[in-house]
Amino acid sequence: MADNSVYESPLNTRYASKEMQHIFSNDTKFKTWRKLWIALAECEKELGLPITQEQIDELKAFQGDINYDVAREREKLVRHDVMSHVYAYGVQCPNAKPIIHLGATSCYVGDNTDLIIMRDALKLVKKKLINAIKQLADFADEYKDLPTLGFTHFQPAQLTTVGKRASLWLYDLYLDLEQLDFVISSLRFRGVKGTTGTQASFMELFDGDSDKVKKLDKMVTAKMGFQEAYPVTGQTYSRKVDALVLNALSSIAQSAHKFASDIRLLQHLKEVEEPFEKSQIGSSAMAYKRNPMRSERICSLAKYVMTDAMNPAMVYATQWFERTLDDSANKRIAVPEAFLAVDAILNIMINVTDGLVIHPKVIENRILSELPFMATENIMMSAVKKGKDRQDLHEAIREHSMMAAKVVKDEGKPNDLIERILADQETFDLTKDDLKDIMKLENYIGRAPQQVSELLDEVIKPVLEANEELLGVDVELKV
Repeated sequence: MADNSVYESPLNTRYASKEMQHIFSNDTKFKTWRKLWIALAECEKELGLPITQEQIDELKAFQGDINYDVAREREKLVRHDVMSHVYAYGVQCPNAKPIIHLGATSCYVGDNTDLIIMRDALKLVKKKLINAIKQLADFADEYKDLPTLGFTHFQPAQLTTVGKRASLWLYDLYLDLEQLDFVISSLRFRGVKGTTGTQASFMELFDGDSDKVKKLDKMVTAKMGFQEAYPVTGQTYSRKVDALVLNALSSIAQSAHKFASDIRLLQHLKEVEEPFEKSQIGSSAMAYKRNPMRSERICSLAKYVMTDAMNPAMVYATQWFERTLDDSANKRIAVPEAFLAVDAILNIMINVTDGLVIHPKVIENRILSELPFMATENIMMSAVKKGKDRQDLHEAIREHSMMAAKVVKDEGKPNDLIERILADQETFDLTKDDLKDIMKLENYIGRAPQQVSELLDEVIKPVLEANEELLGVDVELKV
């Protein structure tokens, strides 16, 4: 039961998935510590240190049974989390107590566990990113031919299509995936490096046998599921790694914010709406409202992630020599919360893209209110082909356009530019059918549909096929 008298992070109670929460849980962290201690003991035994199988079996028997109370009480006394858990493990495993953490520094378990957790969390982020890409790809494909008014500076510009606009969001996510894949592939293990990264304690344990120390590093690295360890470290792996990881998360947050901002603007225009459930309330005062609350939540969480990414950057920049401890408290908060927030962002994005509502008539009406101005160049060229003078046409269109704009802005009436041109036969000599052909929407969308198809076929589909095993994810929004 929740203790309502103390603060609880909304990232847990409202936003992030249970799966991501578990990755950053105490159970995952401290059970991984014990796996690392077992791996170290096994490899040290294999390389000739006096460690018995009975000691290792005892460690394995209590690997998943964390005596948290003992560790917490010990930490109050010694003010050191790793040594508190070494002590607690030793209470459960008295025979193995002498060889727990043998030759290691605290960062052997702390840093290696952080790298394992980040690796697993990055894989979960990738899974959800792939599914968000799939949903946006389907949406872009479905609406690649539907013309819509394009905007620059949020002012009417040339036409595009609904699917082409979605392809811009989609390609940004693809760029994020490229960066995410790079970070995942470049993530390494800290390994067995000792107190200042020199492996001096292990050289002592193995009587100066450098080959055995080097082999120990490789063996533990492989046993914990990594192909490589960082070739050099101080006491910690370089905190630049955390900065690179959170930069990748920030990049996803940036793309999600752009997507969600566009949806919010489109919902204001009543062209596109995010899902709205039957019993959902948009406003406590205005019962008719349908606020884009999910897209707003994406933007809200994305802002947090983008600012949070500054934390590891500043931590890395201010580390002294082989390590200072001013990384610890910051890192405990900044890294998990970035992952929890991005997890929530992608959950919402998957939910929104699965249920976007399109209003084609609203989209068409907005096009028709602006298209006559956009069509003036084509109108002028058609009249030139009928023998009319271009300079006379240009001046006539300028005058008619100004009058039509005045009707729209000052009188609130529909754009009547086409009617004015049709009535001015002396200048334009264009029939209603001529103008109807000129005003066909497909004349103004360029290669938008083909661009969408090419992006999907040449870029997105190969990525989805390569990650087919990641497709299919159930997301549940708590609020």
